[in-house]
Amino acid sequence: MRSFLRRLYRFSSSWTGTIIIVLLLIFFVAQSFVIPSGSMKRTLLIGDFLFAKKFSYGIPIPEIPWIGLKVLPDFRGDGHLIDGPRPQREDIVIFYVPKDRKTHFVKRCVAVGGDELLYYDKHLLIHFHEGDDYIRSHYPPKKIVRAMGKLWVVNPYRDKYPGIQYKPEYPGNSFLMMLYRLDEVDMKPLFLPGLPGARTVTVAGVPVNAFYKKVEPDHYYMIGDNRDNSEDSRFWGSVPYSLIIGKPWVIYFSLEYRSYDRVMYGKGGGRDHQALRKVCKTLPLDSQACREAWNRHRFSVRWDRVGRNVEHFQYEVPRDD
Repeated sequence: MRSFLRRLYRFSSSWTGTIIIVLLLIFFVAQSFVIPSGSMKRTLLIGDFLFAKKFSYGIPIPEIPWIGLKVLPDFRGDGHLIDGPRPQREDIVIFYVPKDRKTHFVKRCVAVGGDELLYYDKHLLIHFHEGDDYIRSHYPPKKIVRAMGKLWVVNPYRDKYPGIQYKPEYPGNSFLMMLYRLDEVDMKPLFLPGLPGARTVTVAGVPVNAFYKKVEPDHYYMIGDNRDNSEDSRFWGSVPYSLIIGKPWVIYFSLEYRSYDRVMYGKGGGRDHQALRKVCKTLPLDSQACREAWNRHRFSVRWDRVGRNVEHFQYEVPRDD
């Protein structure tokens, strides 16, 4: 036993052993990701560096980081070496986006196979596949509406997770964007009278006030917490289990690296006047003084986020940054 441990120590101390051990950890245990967009703001912020647990939903087919090259065939046909638990409603999940099967996205799972969704201006309604009795027993009457002959829960997760918001960083909102990109969206447009807070828009002579979707079996509907600034399942569809990677684990570093032009005008993506107001305070956002204040703030480390577990972090009321 001692001889084996000595050989193992010598192997792990060598360059070859170190590389193999690191790759095994990346392949099967944890992998580093960085949040590149504001779609999960204010739960996760642009510039958050985090580790993901790759074993949360089984063991996905290992790949070489940065180039996305799979090192093993998909023997099972479901993108995983070992089958595992499926994503649950409310989970924040890392996955490959279905439209290219290469890009990593991070969103919240809002619905699973068999669930039905209605989405309209500032409202997400879900009919859980467990049925009306389940909805009545798990949600208060003020959260429930009736439509299409069944019960729906209105914005079921917003009370639990303070980071979920509808605060567009650009004029308009995702409902209007879906109407504008009608040929690209995954959900079916329809008109339902009596929806609380719904606005009706006429499209090609047909009234529309909501979008509908029923999630396919073993698929998961992913929507960003920053719902008016999120490219998600509403546009490119449900995520199959084969594209699920893992679950965000811990934020190990968080850096504000965006330029003034990016947060002010959205050049390169990521317009963020909330963050700008916090730094510039009473200064006009479009002033030279505000630009200089932001440039002094740029590249600052968000120490209060470092070392935080995402599971716990998502329950806190976020600051306006």
